[in-house]
Order: sequence, then C-alpha cells, then structure tokens
Amino acid sequence: MKKYFNKVLLQLIFTVSFLSLANAQVKKEASVNITGEITKPYVLTLSDFAKMPRVEIIRKDRDDKDHQYSGVLLTDLLIKAGATMGKELRGNNLTKYVMVEASDGYRIIFSLAELDPQFSDDKIILTNTMDKKPLPVADGPFRIIVQNETKPARCIKQVTSIKIGFAK
Repeated sequence: MKKYFNKVLLQLIFTVSFLSLANAQVKKEASVNITGEITKPYVLTLSDFAKMPRVEIIRKDRDDKDHQYSGVLLTDLLIKAGATMGKELRGNNLTKYVMVEASDGYRIIFSLAELDPQFSDDKIILTNTMDKKPLPVADGPFRIIVQNETKPARCIKQVTSIKIGFAK
C-alpha cells in the first residue's frame, strides 16, 4: 500500500509541476528584446507597445491583396533605445546595422541609415495588427512591415529581437 501511495504522490507532484510550468509559459506577455550598440536596451512588451504613437501603412502581402497595418515606427523604437540617429549618424556610425530576428531564427538586416528620417522617407514599422485586427498567430504577435519594398521578404513575422551592431 505504501508503494502505491508513493507512486500516486509522485505522479501528483509531477502533474502539478508540469501544469504550473505550462501555465507560467502561457501567461508570459509577448515581447521584443531591443539590444546591441545602444545606450538604453529594453524589452518591449505588448502593453508598452499599446501606449506608443502609431502610424498606418497599406501594403500588398504575399496573398497579393492590400492590407492595412498599424504599428510603431522602427525609428521611434530605436530612438527610445538610444540608437545613434539624426545628426550623430555620420562617420563610423554609418556602418551600423539593425538585425531583426524571428522566433524560428529567420533574420533580416537594415542599415541604420535607411531607418533614419534624415536619410529616407520610407516607413518601416513594428506592428501587431492587420486590417484593424490582431495579427494571425502565424504572423505575430509582432511583425515588421516595410512600406515601399516590392517583395515582402523583409516583412518578417513573429519578431522576438531587434539588435543594433557595427558591420565589421
């Protein structure tokens, strides 16, 4: 009887531990880590993201239909992180890049200059909505949308990190 009780007790402990771990993972708020050659690295959460000024972009996606995306300019996120922008973006700082990574390891690169409004008028946003609804699970919770590129190859889905670095 004692062996049976110990076995049931172990199964119960295992089940409670597993459910606690699963529950903690479900409750974790979606976020994007912003790191690298910046002065104020931070973790952007969905709740922080909701408080930021938004812009809208209409662009064709792989389904060949126009979609409306609402999000935060990538430039604004980088400025908040203390990235070198504006009049300081010159000389060696022009060799900086921004690498965006997705949950599956897919990565894309922008030069820091192409994100600076003093160099380009193109809008590149981090979004969590498409057509005024949350992004589909396969695309979100965060996605980069590049306004004027013909191919959506750099419209990276499931963004988890943004890192600024120097090209070597």
